[in-house]
Amino acid sequence: MRRFFENIPKDLWRDYGWQIKNRLKTREDIQKYIKLLPEEVEGIERTKGIYPLAITPHYFSLIEPEDPNDPIRLQCIPRREEVDENVQRPGEPDPFREEGDLPGLTHRYRDRVLLSVTTFCAVYCRHCMRKRIFAQGERSRSTEELRKMVEYIKEHEEIRDVLISGGEPLSLSYEKLEYLLSQLRKIKHVEIIRFGTRLLVLAPQRFFDNKLLDILEKYSPIWINTHFNHPKEITEEAEEAVERLLRRGIPINNQTVLLKGVNDNPQTMLELFRGLLRIKVKPQYLFHCDPVKGAIHFRTSVDRGLEIMEYLRGRISGMGIPTYAVDLPGGKGKVPLMPNYIINREGDKFTFRSPFGGVVEYEITDV
Repeated sequence: MRRFFENIPKDLWRDYGWQIKNRLKTREDIQKYIKLLPEEVEGIERTKGIYPLAITPHYFSLIEPEDPNDPIRLQCIPRREEVDENVQRPGEPDPFREEGDLPGLTHRYRDRVLLSVTTFCAVYCRHCMRKRIFAQGERSRSTEELRKMVEYIKEHEEIRDVLISGGEPLSLSYEKLEYLLSQLRKIKHVEIIRFGTRLLVLAPQRFFDNKLLDILEKYSPIWINTHFNHPKEITEEAEEAVERLLRRGIPINNQTVLLKGVNDNPQTMLELFRGLLRIKVKPQYLFHCDPVKGAIHFRTSVDRGLEIMEYLRGRISGMGIPTYAVDLPGGKGKVPLMPNYIINREGDKFTFRSPFGGVVEYEITDV
């Protein structure tokens, strides 16, 4: 799919550098291709200097121009609600208290640490949980800042798992990426390195670069956590990028965010998770939208999330059903939510509600 960009040569379209260089970043850029709604015009103007705007041609090409509620459009073009204080009042810039230990480093769980290594993103998603960092401009951490992060991890032998995020961590230069991974791999107690990246959705052309794949494969085991929110995002380019990563031994988990108007529909979620399994991406989490200032208008009720989870059961393999989770404010961690199928219990005798309808009595005892 290359809607709006049919005249771009294939070799340029497949080039990550071209995608980044040609991001749509202004109202005028977007209006070359689609007619903006009044609330979008206002949103673009009022978010200037607060929350940036940038959309890769790849992601923009997925928009259906005649649909004002297109799910891709909602995720990448600002609307007035984004800065409407009456809407956003319940939100906080950093509800999970990520700032603290070192600049760009969060050590919330004993055995793992989060490194935020850039403030740059290929596309600035309107629902982003780290919108607060984008006012800093587009930059990556210096080598000295990365060195301090590595030293912190060396000093904390309880850390087993390092999640490298951002912004977009895989926008780092080859040199910084190689430096960070090589230093982490020298630390004996670090067992797992993960990247939190949305490039598989926003600019999958990044993974057509064999030099990048060589670096990731060299420092295996590497895991990718990505972020497909809608079936329309499962493009041919995304599927090819996934295949290239898997052939290098890099598994991919997906963490969908429940977003009002985008995917808060049981059938949409079923189609998404079926599509992810088809391209060999594991649905890991369905996150309730975080109480982040600037993204409150995307939040749904927990009941809506539970309804979706109940709908999935019995309609897709268990490996396609993610964990529905809420990230607790104040950095108190993630908690899973699920429909309750136990109606009654008397000793070892249970009464269950079946996902196919009806109830089942079942006695379960220790051997």
